[in-house]
Amino acid sequence: MLLPARKAVVAESCDVLVVGGGPAGIGAALGAAKLGAQVVLAERYGFLGGSATAALVMPLMSIFTQHPKKQHAGDISMFPTDHGWGEPVIAGAVRELIERLVKAGGALPPTYKTGYVVPFDHEVFKFVAMEMVDEAGVHVLYHSFASECIMRKKEPGVVFETKSGPVVINAKMIVDCTGDGDVATSAGGHYDVGRDTDGLVQPMTLYFRLTNFEKVAFENYARMHPDQWKGVHGLWDLVKQAALDGELDLPREDILLFGSPHPGEVSVNSTRVIRVLGTDIWDITYAEWESRRQMKHLEEFFKRYVPGFNKSYVIQSGIQIGIRETRRIKGDYCLNAQDVMEARRFDDVIARCIYPIDIHNPTGRGTVIKRVSPGEAYDIPLRCCIPKDLDNILVAGRCISGTHEAHSSYRVMPVSMSTGQGAGVCAALAARANVHSRDVAIEDVQRELKKQGADLG
Repeated sequence: MLLPARKAVVAESCDVLVVGGGPAGIGAALGAAKLGAQVVLAERYGFLGGSATAALVMPLMSIFTQHPKKQHAGDISMFPTDHGWGEPVIAGAVRELIERLVKAGGALPPTYKTGYVVPFDHEVFKFVAMEMVDEAGVHVLYHSFASECIMRKKEPGVVFETKSGPVVINAKMIVDCTGDGDVATSAGGHYDVGRDTDGLVQPMTLYFRLTNFEKVAFENYARMHPDQWKGVHGLWDLVKQAALDGELDLPREDILLFGSPHPGEVSVNSTRVIRVLGTDIWDITYAEWESRRQMKHLEEFFKRYVPGFNKSYVIQSGIQIGIRETRRIKGDYCLNAQDVMEARRFDDVIARCIYPIDIHNPTGRGTVIKRVSPGEAYDIPLRCCIPKDLDNILVAGRCISGTHEAHSSYRVMPVSMSTGQGAGVCAALAARANVHSRDVAIEDVQRELKKQGADLG
């Protein structure tokens, strides 16, 4: 049976339409608006932040190059990591966000004690992000899920499903910041999924927050068992014992915790749902159920086995599971592992990254970590944000063009925000000149990014 044709209301026409209000979308909207473009930012939830707020992903990973480890006598903080300390390689919108979060009391500045990452409060993040885009003059449309892209030569449009029915927003340029490349895919963009051998993607993780734990008791345990806690992860023996006791069944071998701006609270990144794809509604439904089952078991594990957590409890879980990897839109250039490990430079750089190749095993236990050489960073070229065969659409965030291995590095939130800012600037320049993204001079993009405070090396 054929369904009747639907009528959609054309809500607005603009210079740049940004789809998705996560870190990439925030960066894209700010980058375009600061050039004077009329920008609409459409977001599926009632707040901004994407994975940072809806999925509770935290912290913001380091924006500093990695230098050889230094001695920090007397510092026994449970949360230092080796994500890097040295020169910042990410600035611009990310730096502004961090500074405003810290000023608002919603984040800890990156220091050795935080592992040079930025723990933040998710509610403060929502408010600060909203203020930033509002001050830039961005028009925001909440509760709008992008379902279709309508391609036209001059002004493509996107259909959004809303409580008011289907709504269309037309734009000279579109920046797809959905994470899954939904808009670019609907427009006919080609994409890759997963690793080359079997197409499997990295696991999903439901983040949750534990509160009412005693940090001193845990640090005493970590000091007495140095082989059982390494920076932000460990407890291998306790995990094995709980598994033998029939109390814990996880497809991972350790526990991963991050500190919080609030005393007595940690963020837990330890659930792992394997062999699921975030663009398959049946897989997502199963993953949400399975991850919450794992969360309940982990809550009991902490209480029964981990010193300092006997009175702890879950205070919040993400309103959706965290998704690491789905589609990678095929662009004019495909970033690869060699580019990452050799810290390759590109003439059309719009962002830089020092985060390691970080692959959570798609089939179960184990995580592969390969770090960029100390003091080095690699470039992300604008060509990774320009989908092949599409003229009026750019992509930003974790769906940019790259291999499975490279994606595991550039997928993190500060980098997503930086690629968003670069794509937003390019989109605004293209809209102003009424040209396609490929026709924008990279020198103009880079000049504006530097004006906006970006670090391009």
